[in-house]
Amino acid sequence: MSDNIRVRLAPSPSGPLHIGTAHTALFNWLFARQKDGKFILRIEDTDKARSKEKYLRDIADGLCWLGLDWDEGPEREDHFGPYLQSKRLKIYQKYTENLLENKKAYQCYCTPKELEEERKSQFAQKKPPKYSGRCRNLSAEEIQQFQKEGRKHSVRFIVTTQKISFKDLIKGKVEFESSLFGDFIILKSDGTPTFMFAGVVDDYLMKISHVIRGEDHLSNTPKQILLAEALNFSQPEYGHLPLILNPDRSKLSKRKNPTSINADFRLQGYLPEAIINFLVLMGWSPAKGEEFWTLEELITEFDLSQVGMSPSIFDSEKLDYLNGYYIRQLSLGELARVSLPYIKKEYQKEKKKILVGLSLIQERLKKLSEISEQIDFIFQAPENFQKNLVAKGSTKEKTKLALKTSLKYLQQEEEFGRDGLEQLLRAIAVKHRLTAGELLWPIRVALTGKVASPGAFEVLEALGKQESLKRIQKAIDMIQ
Repeated sequence: MSDNIRVRLAPSPSGPLHIGTAHTALFNWLFARQKDGKFILRIEDTDKARSKEKYLRDIADGLCWLGLDWDEGPEREDHFGPYLQSKRLKIYQKYTENLLENKKAYQCYCTPKELEEERKSQFAQKKPPKYSGRCRNLSAEEIQQFQKEGRKHSVRFIVTTQKISFKDLIKGKVEFESSLFGDFIILKSDGTPTFMFAGVVDDYLMKISHVIRGEDHLSNTPKQILLAEALNFSQPEYGHLPLILNPDRSKLSKRKNPTSINADFRLQGYLPEAIINFLVLMGWSPAKGEEFWTLEELITEFDLSQVGMSPSIFDSEKLDYLNGYYIRQLSLGELARVSLPYIKKEYQKEKKKILVGLSLIQERLKKLSEISEQIDFIFQAPENFQKNLVAKGSTKEKTKLALKTSLKYLQQEEEFGRDGLEQLLRAIAVKHRLTAGELLWPIRVALTGKVASPGAFEVLEALGKQESLKRIQKAIDMIQ
């Protein structure tokens, strides 16, 4: 292992920060911090049509929100920069010319139509699709004719038949037969490099020691090893992380599950601590078997050798469980601070009511986006809840009795604290031969309008005597 640990995250800004990319970022970041190394953010933005500045900002914002800072990145051009591949095109051109001059690459004049016909023919013959090498030995006359026709050329790397093997940091020894893939493109016809070629050049020039990435890149590794050998580059060590799959074991996609860190998780009220723990436990099996970690603790405890090879399943219930745990760890004041963006604007000025509402629901919350709906009864009396007033197994007559009797005794109650109210209401239930559910359910629904809410005693205390009596009377009028 190199004494100078340097790892990188190299996302394409063609979409928002994906949870899979964040997963890779976390494992690289932990590895770098644990080894006193460097974590580099490099942006693969050579796809001009799909790369957007807004996605670059989204990636950077999402990483910062998660606490995954980088040591070198696109905001600076010193060290080994620039870190935007679109600013490194001359570098790639230089190494392309090196391969051409040394007869390790060649110009390919095949049109997209010709390549598609070749692929169809191979499929029809039940052969794996790969480039046939038809342009590898073009004559000068053929090249001249193609140029006269106005054809633009790409550059392909020459693949010789051989076995490629390497020791993967996670999967162990991996072998590939180069006969499975043909000569592949390293420079597109528009002069931009493929990510496979640019990645090899950048990893070498930026002195990347370890390439830790998703298993979906495993098939690219033998090609990158061949490129590095052809350029006489020293090579990084490779490690391929297990994929994240949907519960049905299909590839994780936004059609079946949320995938955007900012739009789907941050905006919905997940805390960064929950996301970090959720991500690290998808693939890593800690020796202690714990599931709640700070980033600082993970730096000490994380071990890449404990990362498994089996795919991880995206378990939304597990994420909600982790998020609920971290919400409960917040002080009431801190919860109010992080909750403010999720509370309706018309409620935001009533800070005392917000604190009261949050104190009632903090133990129940799974994500911050649920807050406005769960505490709206604190700010305004519920409407149209009469269909929910009768508890399961109860009757309309028992519900009337419960509400009317409770109202009578509550009107006489001077102390409106939850402990005294609980003793009073439970005594009323016994006296009138009602179960606790038959009495407390309609009271709670009358106060909140909800079938699921904080308990009746807590809500009575929070709303106060006057407001509580008014709402119970309203329920009585509804059920008459």
